[in-house]
This record gives sequence, structure tokens and C-alpha cells, in this order.
Amino acid sequence: MKKTIQKLSHSILAMAGAAMLSANAMAETELTMYYPVAVGGALTKTVSSMVENFMDENPDIKVNAIYAGNYNDARVKALAALESGQPAQLSVMFSIDVHELRELDAIVPFDEIVKTDEDKAWLTSFYPSLMENGTAVGKTWGIPFQRSTIVMYYNKDAFRAAGLDPEAPPATWEELVSSGQKLTKDDGSQWGLMIPSTGYPYWMFGALAMQNGDTLMSSGDRTNFDNPKVIEALAFWKDLGSVHKIMPEGTIEWGTLRQNFLEGRTAMMWHSTGNLSAVKENAEFDFGVAMLPAGERRGTPTGGGNFYIFKSASDEEREASLKLIKFMTSPENSAAWSVATGYMGVSPASYETDALKSYVADFPPAAVARDQLEFATAELSTFQAGRIRKGLDDAIQAVLTGSKTPDEALTEAQNSANRILHPYR
Repeated sequence: MKKTIQKLSHSILAMAGAAMLSANAMAETELTMYYPVAVGGALTKTVSSMVENFMDENPDIKVNAIYAGNYNDARVKALAALESGQPAQLSVMFSIDVHELRELDAIVPFDEIVKTDEDKAWLTSFYPSLMENGTAVGKTWGIPFQRSTIVMYYNKDAFRAAGLDPEAPPATWEELVSSGQKLTKDDGSQWGLMIPSTGYPYWMFGALAMQNGDTLMSSGDRTNFDNPKVIEALAFWKDLGSVHKIMPEGTIEWGTLRQNFLEGRTAMMWHSTGNLSAVKENAEFDFGVAMLPAGERRGTPTGGGNFYIFKSASDEEREASLKLIKFMTSPENSAAWSVATGYMGVSPASYETDALKSYVADFPPAAVARDQLEFATAELSTFQAGRIRKGLDDAIQAVLTGSKTPDEALTEAQNSANRILHPYR
């Protein structure tokens, strides 16, 4: 009897040990991911669906995807979580946050995480212009995800009513002014053009500056705000309202501009390609999408969010985060994301998928943001980025509201940027 009991005890212990091994094998690596939505709409549902699909394919990884508001909110919440001791392992944040995140020693370069030849090939698979804001000191810190360029949406029905060719949107600044004047109604019910100057005014200004032959920065520690071409670009922006009368004077709200376009209050608007699906679904008129018009040249900054992995993540969490990011940015999922949202596919391979090839063939505006990458530059990104952008945004709005001249406002912004960035040079 004693031997029988001993055998039974050993059997129970063995079964318990096997159960523990099985439980350990199935133990989850848990990830917390913050992400922003900058243009509204049902993007949160799309992200949740993609994350659910990932967890179905990877039952050993649990992902808590947390919608964090706009880009600024996402950065604040992710960094606050790091400080609280309950950090996220990864986040989608502004592509231009890279210098600030590096300075805080908050993120790890992907070069230190990728191991296989497949991983290394993936790291070089994205559009080079989308990688500009994610690389620094020879390393890759951010991976493109919800990326954009600024495009021009225009109301083809309004063009027809004004005697303009609906298939020939303005390609130059001169044509923009001329078309805008024909599209603007004397009673104020319809403006020719609206360019938003709240939310992300520096982003719109980056497009105008490049179109006039210059950029807003030379590097992460040097800005060009008081360069003559940059000053001229801001003067042109101001003149669109005060001189050419094709746009309301003062500031124009980022958050309500899409609705103004959908309701016919403006015949043209400059906005993120991330609005494309929402405009497509809600416009009750024939509309088009075009590259931004050229001054001396065409130009737009890239925009949007990159994936980052936080340095506090364990090796296991880093590997799981990399697996998630590779899944979210795969050609198939990048294509699905582009179709669902209007953001561009982040790699050439995404546009070779059947889904995106078919979508672009049926809806050519979906290719405009990608095609415009030929004329794109990196978005304004510096150390102390929040302070630098705030100074430039204030300068832009001061000019648009008439309280300062372009020369005065941008000289002040440059002097402030020089003081802030001097320690980094």
C-alpha cells in the first residue's frame, strides 16, 4: 500500500510539473502600446482589428492597444507611463519626436533588436523619404506606420460651376491664386482655398517654404526660419487672405476644416492624406485630390507617426514588440491600413499587393500622397522640438492675424531657436 501511495504521489507531482511547464509555455508576453489619431474618424476600430488579428496569430503575446488622443497627447501619456514605473513597451508617436526621445534616452534603435537577415531586409524595405525623420546618428529609431504627405482636396463640382477644368487642379502658385479667385463667392458662402493654421501650422508652412525653394531646418540643431525664401513663403500665405482674398483672413482651424470642405464652405483645402477615406465616404459631391502646387518647385513635408520601442522593455518584450511592428507594417497590412484610412502604404511592396493595386486602379486619388514622395522632405524635427515648434507656430499665427510682419515674426522665432538649440551644436 505504501509503495502504491508513493507511486501515486510521484504521478501527481509529475502531472503537476507537466501542467506548470505547459502553463509556462503558454505564458503571455504582455505589451502596452499607445497610439494617436490626428484626423479623427474610426481609425481606432481599424487599429483594434489589426491588433486582434496579430494576437490570433500570436497567442503567446497579449497587446493592450491604448488610444491616447492626438500626437501630443500620445507623447505625453507614453512618457508619463515611463515615469510612473508602469511603462508601455512601444508606441506610435510623431515621427518628429525622434530627437527628444533620444535625448531622454527613452527609446532603443531597431538596429540593436533585429537579428536575422529577414529582419534586416525588413528594416530597409520602407520608402527612404519616410525614413528621414526616423533615423539619426546612423541608426534607425522609428519605423513608419501612419504616414502622410499634405495633399490638396478640391471640389470638382465647384470647379465646373466656376468654369474651371475639374481635371486640371492648380499646379502652380499663380494658378492657385487665379483659380481661387474664380471659386470664391462674394457673399462669403464659399472660399476658394483654406489652409489650416491651428493644430500643426508649422507642417503646412514646411510645404510652403519648400515650394519656395527652402526648408525649415538644416539638421536637428539648426533651423532656417529667417532665411529670405522662408520669409517670402509666409508672406505668400498671408497674402492669400489679405491681398488675393481667396481665403479667410486670420487663422483656420485644423479640426473643423474637413467639415468645412464637406459642407462646401471651401472649394479647395490642404490637409493630411489621412483624411482621404473620410472625405471619400462623406463627400456628397465629386471631388479630386492633387499634389500641392509649385512655387519654384513642388514640395511637401512628410508627416504622421512612427513606431518606437522603449528602452525600458525587456529583451523578451523587445522581440515581441518587433514582431508586432513587423506585422503592422507588412505589405498586406500596410495596404489594408491605407485602404481603410487614407494614410499611405509605407513600402513599395505594399503598393504591389492585390488589395492596394486594385484600390488605386479604382480610386486613383489613393496614389497621390505616394507619388508626391518624389517632392517630399523631412518634417521639421529638432531637439527641444515642442519649444521650437511652439515658437514657429506662434510666429505664423501672429503674421496671419496681422499683429507682426513675416520678417519680424520669423526673426524672433529664429533668435529663440538659436538660444534653445545652441547647447546641442
